[in-house]
Amino acid sequence: EMKNYQKAFLHFVIENSILCFGEFTLKSGRVSPYFFNAGLFNTGSKLGFLAQSYAAAIADLTTDYDVLFGPAYKGIPLAATTALSLATRHEIDKPYCFNRKEAKDHGEGGFIVGAPLTGRVLVIDDVITAGTAVREAVEIIQSAGAQLAGIAVAMDRQERGLGDTSAIQEIEQTYGIEVAHIISLQNIIDFLQDAEDEALAAHLPAVERYRSEYGV
Repeated sequence: EMKNYQKAFLHFVIENSILCFGEFTLKSGRVSPYFFNAGLFNTGSKLGFLAQSYAAAIADLTTDYDVLFGPAYKGIPLAATTALSLATRHEIDKPYCFNRKEAKDHGEGGFIVGAPLTGRVLVIDDVITAGTAVREAVEIIQSAGAQLAGIAVAMDRQERGLGDTSAIQEIEQTYGIEVAHIISLQNIIDFLQDAEDEALAAHLPAVERYRSEYGV
């Protein structure tokens, strides 16, 4: 069953053309019937809405965590605004931090900005397509003596990689963690099935075909 914040998120991303339907060639060479461009959360109100949506998804988590970590660069505003939204909307007051891409040799030095990177770490990122970004984050977390507790992403494409599992399933299995998402491919399909707008509903067969071919 779709949650209210997921329905609200889908309305918002479709209305603002952040989630588009059509034909899009992905890096993998697959032609996808939909495209989610998280880079378009680029105004104050859109970023605020995104942060509220992350906070709602994270508040649902059963995983316990001590600090939010945003990998540079995309994760930096996500960690900051989500921490703010968790505190103001859910009364969950967690520290947050992010990494520098380059070491600072003056002032306080070091790679981590914000709260100390300690304990159980919840990573926040936009979308995960490959394991490389996660490996980088895990290296940063482990070298600080902390541990990866979970990851929150905006969108789970629920799509097979080279094998039978998706990128997110591989990460969950490799690290023994939960990856939380605001929306998934399944949510998009459910949303299109319930859509009263005929132009929107017309995209359903293509999305269902894509899932049957590439979905997990």
